[in-house]
Amino acid sequence: MNIDKIKSLFPIFKINKEIVYLDSAASSLKPQRVIDALTYYYANNGSNIHRGVYKLASIATDAFELTRKNLATFINALENEVIFTKGTTDSLNIIAESYKNFINEGDEIITSELEHHSSMLPWQQVAIERKAKLVYVPLDSDHKITVENFKKVLTDKTKVVALTHVSNVLGYETPIKEIAFLAHQKNAIVILDAAQSISHMPIDVKDLNVDFMAFSSHKMYGPNGVGVLYGKYELLEKMPPVEFGGEMVHLTNKENATWKVPPYKFEAGTPDVADVIALNEAVSLINEIGFKTIMEHEEKLHQYTLEKMSKIKGVNIFNQKADHAIIAFNINDVHPHDVASILDQYNVCVRAGHHCAQLVSKALNQPSTLRASFAIYNTYEDCDKLVDAVIKARDFFNQF
Repeated sequence: MNIDKIKSLFPIFKINKEIVYLDSAASSLKPQRVIDALTYYYANNGSNIHRGVYKLASIATDAFELTRKNLATFINALENEVIFTKGTTDSLNIIAESYKNFINEGDEIITSELEHHSSMLPWQQVAIERKAKLVYVPLDSDHKITVENFKKVLTDKTKVVALTHVSNVLGYETPIKEIAFLAHQKNAIVILDAAQSISHMPIDVKDLNVDFMAFSSHKMYGPNGVGVLYGKYELLEKMPPVEFGGEMVHLTNKENATWKVPPYKFEAGTPDVADVIALNEAVSLINEIGFKTIMEHEEKLHQYTLEKMSKIKGVNIFNQKADHAIIAFNINDVHPHDVASILDQYNVCVRAGHHCAQLVSKALNQPSTLRASFAIYNTYEDCDKLVDAVIKARDFFNQF
């Protein structure tokens, strides 16, 4: 499938022909097939799942569970290890809120300064509540997480390791397989925030041997409002639920209750049925294009743009050695929000700010940064327009 064919699958480009969308790290655009699946459910079904014995409910349930089955295959997990949530943030908070019951005073929790707030903050709160110690992996001179630096903070007291797979600001990939191996030698669990990697590279949870993993539908060309939480079944089985209500309960009486087995134990209430069903189309699209094509295309755009932007005087790029197609940069002496506003005048959409990762900005000693992030629908023309717009923005502010 060539890039023109891929781009034609996304209706926004038919309506906004001039748009250069380089903010897929925040949220990816949606292909027509995802939109169609979403509207089809509402127009032709609309019933709840797992409850009704009538035909419509059965059709909806089957479609919902087909997404779970295909996601399990997508990450090489078991179906009963795939839990639907509201998003990556929800998934990571569920793990922390449930697993904190196994954290004691003096235990250590390892995280990093590269984390999205939703990966770090839940464990920061657990550490405060349980009187545990939050420990940060030292970053190297390029602000990367390395195995050697991880070894420096891993101890017999380590109980949890919560790390990003790919930094949403700097595009660095964490050597999580090696880290998980070391962590398990200390009987610690490993939690992977895969929000920034799930649509850009193949992930095999069995090969990585992580204990939990979280990601979002909206960053992999699916609808908003749906997240996925993977957990090893034996861990999910022993962890208590954090929300209570319909669907997750097995038996209840006036004094107590028992819970269903995973994944249903963690899926209280009516789920976002339509969006989960539509997510299946996003998974299918990624599979049809193939990660080989996705990775090669995004990396070519990344290197092409990086080479051009590196030659622009007055532009400071913070991640020249990024592993994935994210470019974090600033124009010297100009606030990123001002630059983003000028780029928008040229129909170039980039993110400006902390990117929900303030510790990264602090590590870079920057108030905030600009971020251009690439996806399967971007082209070389997009890259050229970004570079031209950055030069024009620089020249505009240089007047003052």
